[in-house]
Amino acid sequence: MSGEGGGGRSAIYEAGSLWELVERRAATSPAKRMLVDQDDRQITFGQFRHRCLVVAAGLRAMGIEAGSPVSWQLPSRIETVVLSMALARLGAVQNPVLHIYREREVAFALGQTGAGHFFVPGSWRGFDYLAMARSIASGLDHPPQLHVAVEELPEGDPSTLPPPPAADTVDDVRWIYYTSGTTSEPKGVRHSDGTLLTGGRGLAMALGMSEDDVGSIAFPFSHIAGPDYLVMVLAHGLSTVIVDAFVPQAAVEVFRRHGATMVGGSTAFYQAFLNEQRKAPAEPIIPSLRIMSGGGAPMPPEVFFEVEREMGIKVAHGYGMTEIPMITMGSPNDTDEQLANTVGRPVHGAELEVVTPDGSLAAVGEDGEIRVRGPMVCKGYTDPTLTAESFDEHGYFRTGDVGHVRSDGHVVLTGRLKDIIIRKGENISAKEVEDLLYAHAKVGDVAVVGLPDPERGERVCAVVETAPGAEAISFQEMVEHLRSAGLMTQKIPEQLEVVEALPRNQTLNKVLKYKLRQDLGEKPFVAQGGSVPPG
Repeated sequence: MSGEGGGGRSAIYEAGSLWELVERRAATSPAKRMLVDQDDRQITFGQFRHRCLVVAAGLRAMGIEAGSPVSWQLPSRIETVVLSMALARLGAVQNPVLHIYREREVAFALGQTGAGHFFVPGSWRGFDYLAMARSIASGLDHPPQLHVAVEELPEGDPSTLPPPPAADTVDDVRWIYYTSGTTSEPKGVRHSDGTLLTGGRGLAMALGMSEDDVGSIAFPFSHIAGPDYLVMVLAHGLSTVIVDAFVPQAAVEVFRRHGATMVGGSTAFYQAFLNEQRKAPAEPIIPSLRIMSGGGAPMPPEVFFEVEREMGIKVAHGYGMTEIPMITMGSPNDTDEQLANTVGRPVHGAELEVVTPDGSLAAVGEDGEIRVRGPMVCKGYTDPTLTAESFDEHGYFRTGDVGHVRSDGHVVLTGRLKDIIIRKGENISAKEVEDLLYAHAKVGDVAVVGLPDPERGERVCAVVETAPGAEAISFQEMVEHLRSAGLMTQKIPEQLEVVEALPRNQTLNKVLKYKLRQDLGEKPFVAQGGSVPPG
């Protein structure tokens, strides 16, 4: 199926490059505030364009030009966005590096891209990035020049700049994002201005934001969601609050001060805002707020209803990945049922197929692997072998995600191929069990994984965080809750582990299931609750 998305279009949408998008917005709304940070520093669209040109001239004086590989590992700050668009103005090949990456991932990225320059924040949030960069550089055959970029960036005379990249280079690879493998080398994902523009336009059209809105960037701008969001900001001309680290209580204060109308990032962000609201239930913590949005991790339906009930707003959840910035997105025009139970419709330009294990196309409502084709799909990987493995014979990207398309065109994700637990030959969706368990009052969060089992092949294990102020759920309570919810007996977990906190990454707080499988797989299994569910 093909995505049509929603929302209106303007000439700004038709910009042929990220830099042209900056130019068009600056010409349309030069005095409108674009970004404001936690310290109340702000920059208008016109000032942003000028600042990018000045910095681009400074970078060019350092030897950076079209095609130059440049890496940067910086927090979400106004200066980071300026640096990135200054590099886009030059046509450099930039490699944004997540702040959580350390020696292994950073050294691999610098070595593979051949970066001639590497921008870091010095010391930030207790870690010395410059020291790490120096250590890595000392071991490289062609070490990059290292630069500390906080509030000061290189400057030069914009009149010395060559023309911006030509329109016919929009599909040239100018962005490389690395995804960190747990047992293999990081994968370098190759993007162009064209792929990022299309992904961002899909987000913008689905959410239908306006210049009266105030958005928020509390996630790492170095994430693939960074350019997604920036395209929406530039396309619709909305002001955006940017914070360099997400600390819930502090973020709420900043967003309230600046009248944010949309916040989010991922399911963990929604839950963090809910927790802040529960501390002061008498009135909205951010009175201007009208919607949350995000993606990056599954959202249990109950989260939508909790947000609506306790905060009086809706959640529009979406689906994307480093390789495809936007695949589907919920819309404010969707029904509550659609917003709670799906990840929206395919965004404009996305062609989506669901393929069953035997290679046939799935019927409506039938699960299979989701595959995507369209102008937002990456240009492959830095490793050609990975590229060949990741696209099927029709040019569709194999996402590795399992789900189905409903009769209303909305997409439901039911797990990853590797998250399908095969218990005695029965396929069990981890997400189905997670969504039901999350609705229990004693469950704060939950992850369900399959663990090796000599009798069953895999057994189903539920790992639960206890809800604030509640007692830990017992094995028998879990079983009774799932049975009363109508879950097949064969799908009820044989094992329950209650933990203080689920292991998560530091970007979008996604649960690290591989870590759970690794740690729990080494633990002897003892039947709980006096009996194991039959099957």
